Amino acid sequence: MKKYIVGLILLAISCTKENKQTIKSDERIVGIQPYEKFSNEDAKIISFVIDSFYGLKTKILPNKPLPKTAYTTLKSPRYRADSIIKIQNQNIPKDVYYVLGLTNEDISVTKNDKNGQILEPKWKYCDFGIMGLAYRPGKSAIVSNFRIKSKSHNTEMTRLRKVAVHEFGHNLGLPHCPDKSCVMTSAAEKLTTIDNEKLALCKSCQKIINYKM
Repeated sequence: MKKYIVGLILLAISCTKENKQTIKSDERIVGIQPYEKFSNEDAKIISFVIDSFYGLKTKILPNKPLPKTAYTTLKSPRYRADSIIKIQNQNIPKDVYYVLGLTNEDISVTKNDKNGQILEPKWKYCDFGIMGLAYRPGKSAIVSNFRIKSKSHNTEMTRLRKVAVHEFGHNLGLPHCPDKSCVMTSAAEKLTTIDNEKLALCKSCQKIINYKM
């Protein structure tokens, strides 16, 4: 069973394992996959931040429906993030290396303990709402703006940038970071955790991926 690293309560940012990559970094194009009616302008912003932050080329893919097989009503109508990243991973376009999905819909995952058992209370963690999920390392990630809403679009987009950079960082092999100012810190119970972190990697995380930006 694949294990997921999931943050606390409803503000979880997550990752799971996949095989390591062997392709040269300058050949890795990130496909930005907007789903349903996700804003094209917002997709461009996320495309730019991944490009400028990690120094990787990005390409915005055509909008498409979320996979029907990922839909669940176990607790509420939403989409399973683990199903989405699996489907993305199995259907990566030939001209890109990674796929970073973007959605307005609520997404979820089962939160397990280190032995793979559902955390207690099971009713809460069997279908746990999250902001994003990614393979670590791997080629597929999904990010949702459902749980980072704000009356200020600028605030919402700042949060979305951080979540996208965080999730894609997992694709590159970065784990959660204990430094609360690092963008790779694990999400906590409040949006203030996201708001207080920087859109930057700490020195320890920079060393892991030989960060040169």
